[in-house]
Amino acid sequence: MTITVLVADDQAMVRGGLRLILEDQPDIEVVAEAADGAEAVEAARRLRPDVCLVDVRMPRLDGIEVTRALAGPGVPDPLRVVVVTTFDLDEYVYGALRAGATGFVLKDCGPALLVEAVRAAHQGDALVSPSVTLRLLRHLTSHPPASGRVDHPLSNRELEVVRAVARGRTNQEIAAELFISLSTVKSHVAGVQAKLGLRNRVEIAAWAWENGIAGGG
Repeated sequence: MTITVLVADDQAMVRGGLRLILEDQPDIEVVAEAADGAEAVEAARRLRPDVCLVDVRMPRLDGIEVTRALAGPGVPDPLRVVVVTTFDLDEYVYGALRAGATGFVLKDCGPALLVEAVRAAHQGDALVSPSVTLRLLRHLTSHPPASGRVDHPLSNRELEVVRAVARGRTNQEIAAELFISLSTVKSHVAGVQAKLGLRNRVEIAAWAWENGIAGGG
């Protein structure tokens, strides 16, 4: 199966570099490039690529606005957006993920992580550059974690999975930590999303931090 990707960045050299990295993979094809945010939205809606790689700073519409237009709350058939940026700033990370992005990677993260982010997004997973993961998740809420017991419908095993997700663990790492199969982890993640009305593991992590559950409470 080929993963189709749209690359949006206002610098032609960056777009070309991203294309070279991605198309070096046998399962990834760049189907469009966009030099500004408005062009990115138009092309993405027309072509419906599997994954959209979007820069934060672009003319006309910035990457956060593009993400909101393609994947935000209220979008009936959202696309999968990974924000790629030079700028490791909390406001960008927060804005991108709240707008519906399924990933956030830095341009200096290296080719392997970029490719991994595209594949993760295509699978409905989420990947955030390790350098920002825990800091970003702790700051996804503008208020302190709730104290006391949080009412929720999750089982103890599901809570263990939630805590691992909040620490930035992959499904494979969670399976190893909890001595369960990968398919069982995926089933638990899907169950948590359904019970809590969340769309992806980034939102699961945010829920955990907001409710004081991430640290094991």
